[in-house]
Amino acid sequence: MNAVSLKAPGRFLAVIMCVATAVCGSTAAMAHAVAEGDKGYIQEIAGIHLLPFVYLGAKHMVTGYDHILFLLGVVFFLYRAKHVALYVSLFAIGHSTTMLLGVYFHVGINSYLIDAIIGLSVVYKALDNLGAYQRLFDFQPNTKVATLVFGFFHGFGLSTKIIEYDISPDGLVPNLLAFNVGVEIGQLLALTAILIAMGFWRRTVGFWRHAYTANVVIMTAGFVLIGYQLTGYFVSKG
Repeated sequence: MNAVSLKAPGRFLAVIMCVATAVCGSTAAMAHAVAEGDKGYIQEIAGIHLLPFVYLGAKHMVTGYDHILFLLGVVFFLYRAKHVALYVSLFAIGHSTTMLLGVYFHVGINSYLIDAIIGLSVVYKALDNLGAYQRLFDFQPNTKVATLVFGFFHGFGLSTKIIEYDISPDGLVPNLLAFNVGVEIGQLLALTAILIAMGFWRRTVGFWRHAYTANVVIMTAGFVLIGYQLTGYFVSKG
């Protein structure tokens, strides 16, 4: 490896910490919540509005901390482009399928529970990156299947919110497809930023020393998200 300044991994860790802090400290930690202004827009319009829904989908992905943390975990130790493409495609297939079908067939899941499961996906991937399953259970989960399955849950998280906002049936399918295109555009933008940062970081002498800390931070953010959502669930039932 080239002896590059250790400021680079420090900065990347700071970015991870900022994202994790946003997850942990947000008073609106409903991971898939849509901004109030966007919520009003969704409720008021009818008919086909492709570009606005593309924008809303992209905005959701780029600002979705849970998505970003999970994607970061997924690509953390992927070095070849074909492997990145495979895993990201599995995730995209998963969340696109359940988001589209969930809204179209009006399949809603309690938002607290689904967001807790999404937090679990972040914890799962961080533990996988830390090698916890092999060390503790002498077992390695199928990472491809897990990425697809958790993608399904990420999609249900979004579909549940869209259902709550009563999107108009007029133009529903084209608008949902446009929204999904926006989500994929946002995912590509977020993924590109992650891969560029990871590429610089991996070339530093401190990468392996800081990789453990980074995944512990990711895991902690996932646990906090789980705890927040489960607390909200039990409070809502009490």
